[in-house]
Amino acid sequence: MPSLEDLLQKTSRTFALSIPVLPEPTRREVAVAYLLFRIADTFEDAAHWEPGARRAALAAFSELLGERRPGEAARRAADWSAARPSEHEGYRELIAEIPFVLEAFFALDPEAVEPIRAHVVRSAGGMAAFVSKTRDGRLTLSTLEDLRRYCYFVAGIVGEMLTELFLLERPALTVAAGDLRSRAATFGEALQLVNILKDSADDAREGRRYLPASVPVSEVFALARRDLEVAAAYTRLLQTAGAPRGIVEFCSLPAALAVATLDRVEAHGPGAKISRVAVFRIRQRVTRALDRGEPPVSGGGIGRPG
Repeated sequence: MPSLEDLLQKTSRTFALSIPVLPEPTRREVAVAYLLFRIADTFEDAAHWEPGARRAALAAFSELLGERRPGEAARRAADWSAARPSEHEGYRELIAEIPFVLEAFFALDPEAVEPIRAHVVRSAGGMAAFVSKTRDGRLTLSTLEDLRRYCYFVAGIVGEMLTELFLLERPALTVAAGDLRSRAATFGEALQLVNILKDSADDAREGRRYLPASVPVSEVFALARRDLEVAAAYTRLLQTAGAPRGIVEFCSLPAALAVATLDRVEAHGPGAKISRVAVFRIRQRVTRALDRGEPPVSGGGIGRPG
């Protein structure tokens, strides 16, 4: 039998690193939610499928989130697995394990189930709309507004959902709830823009051109940096409002890694990545900043305690 942790390790290096620091029950809720979003992403990214098949998969998957139907989930998962939606071994395994992930989803506290369901379904609907815009298996975004709208559906909504999970049963965060919600989608946009800039060459080879030809790449870099400033403010809000340390760390680490990745991609071009040693050092810096009560991510950069 699979485990949520095993599936996370096989589908996301960053989230497998950061989710374990969350307190329960948020840790399990976020793990399940991430895997559900990753399933939808896998269908959206299946460029070798006809657009109609991808939209149908997204719609059927959304329906499976409505009520527990293990037989239907098993049948759908078998059909999708046979159609090989991805060449990524971890993603293919995740599709095969949809029934397992759905069982974990329906076993969550009902107060967590509803926001997860609502946000995943909205994201899948937005993805389907962009799949409809593909031509000959290729998606090309034309304007900065198109890019930002795409980022909202695939990542901004994730930020909104995470915020709702953080707020569950934590009355101390009520005072910061409005400010957190107003920044949540931008935090998600920041991380997605960094990934798009990093992966732009690979995406282009696979038929996806997220960076609009009419927009200077420097403008996208500038937007990503402004968004990362908002992400830093979000983490500081959590910290000053007294959120559990694990939640602050969970948000700080991806933001800090995104800052370092953006610096490297801007210096060395698409495909540039930060090393495992750099990841370790960034995590240490975040930990030391949290130990001292300092901002773990600040000023568009990693908080560097002296």
